[in-house]
Amino acid sequence: MDLRLSHCFIVVDDHDKAVAFYRDVLGLRVRNDVRYGGRRWVTIGSPAQPDVDIVLEPPVADAEASQDDRRAIADLTAKGLMRGVVFATDNCNRTFERIRASGAEVVQEPVDQPYGVRDCAFRDPAGNVLRFSQYAGR
Repeated sequence: MDLRLSHCFIVVDDHDKAVAFYRDVLGLRVRNDVRYGGRRWVTIGSPAQPDVDIVLEPPVADAEASQDDRRAIADLTAKGLMRGVVFATDNCNRTFERIRASGAEVVQEPVDQPYGVRDCAFRDPAGNVLRFSQYAGR
């Protein structure tokens, strides 16, 4: 069996702000921008990984979701409790400084972790926690 990661999803509440962050701050490329049924999905990705897509999705893709469900998802997203993504970087400190200079909310400054990475964390404009890891010795 040959399995590879194809897509992962990040819930965002404002696609324009999210695209500006992921494209302009992180340097990812917009690959697709689809609007359907009053909702929007934007696919982004790293030029270094053309086969892996990150989909910026609306908080509730199901039109039948209740207002309570919509509120719950919005609250969880804002708290950074929905999905998380870990990006690999070759220089955690440099990545940290570049993202911090954009005004992104710092969750964790660079630190050496006991499991062999140096990492830092930020929140994206929707509140999702993103980690940036540099493996020891790289």
